Amino acid sequence: MSQTAMVSGIGREGRGIDVDPLGLVALPALMARTSGLHSPRIGLIDGPVTSDHPDLADANLEVLVRHRGSAPPSFDPGSRHATSVAGVLVARRGSGAPAICPDATLVVRPIFPSRPPPYGDTALPGDLASAIMEVADAGVRVLNLSLTLTPHSDDADNALQRALDYAAHRGVIVVAAAGNHGAVGGSALTRHRSVIPVVAYDLEGHPSGASNLGLTFGRSGVGATGTGINSLKAGGGLRPFGGTSAATALVTGAIALLWSEFPQATPADLVSAVTRSSARRTSVVPPLLDAWRAYETVRAAHYG
Repeated sequence: MSQTAMVSGIGREGRGIDVDPLGLVALPALMARTSGLHSPRIGLIDGPVTSDHPDLADANLEVLVRHRGSAPPSFDPGSRHATSVAGVLVARRGSGAPAICPDATLVVRPIFPSRPPPYGDTALPGDLASAIMEVADAGVRVLNLSLTLTPHSDDADNALQRALDYAAHRGVIVVAAAGNHGAVGGSALTRHRSVIPVVAYDLEGHPSGASNLGLTFGRSGVGATGTGINSLKAGGGLRPFGGTSAATALVTGAIALLWSEFPQATPADLVSAVTRSSARRTSVVPPLLDAWRAYETVRAAHYG
């Protein structure tokens, strides 16, 4: 189990000052069963990952397009963000990062331009659409999108819709951040029928005040911990990492572990188990992820 954990055990942990961010979503028990060795390929459309970080030395990283920004990757805002997402997923266990599925293969498709915050984690819909199709063609089955969209046109929305349709046809589960603007409403990305939108929760088990909410999120999404997490820092070491970006990576990692344990499961099986989509929901707030309950749901479906 990662050193970020302060409390261990099966199921949901108690809430309070010493809450384990991963325990809140019942990940430790699932992580104890598997490190993701047999999981399908995970896609990360984000910035460039600094693969020379010591705690990524043993990670299975593939890069589809090399970084083309003017800034060195370790100082690039997109690189800082992407390296922290990668730390949540495939860092070395015991590194201090969550390191949910360190034996999985992470396919990185850099998309963020080199420019100062707060724009380092935004993407143009047309560029995102092209990247989604590329990672689908590269055999990715779970896709992490811890990003938000820049202002766009109807044509760009249509291109994104077609790309997400294509990914769904290829059996890709897309996990996307709800965003951290404290707003109500979604985007062409989070409203798509095949996307799992992720809302950030605090350590008290409540939606974060900064997280976007909406009917789409409540109906088809899920929540995950978005605070109290440390992950890899692009220049080495650790840094605090949170919001819907971190929450999205926790959900992506949980799905990868479930698929590692149940390779015969369909995307629909896993989406239903993770989001509890069989329940009719009308709230703007999705339920909090319970990774162990999802494991038991998929196991019951396939093994009785």
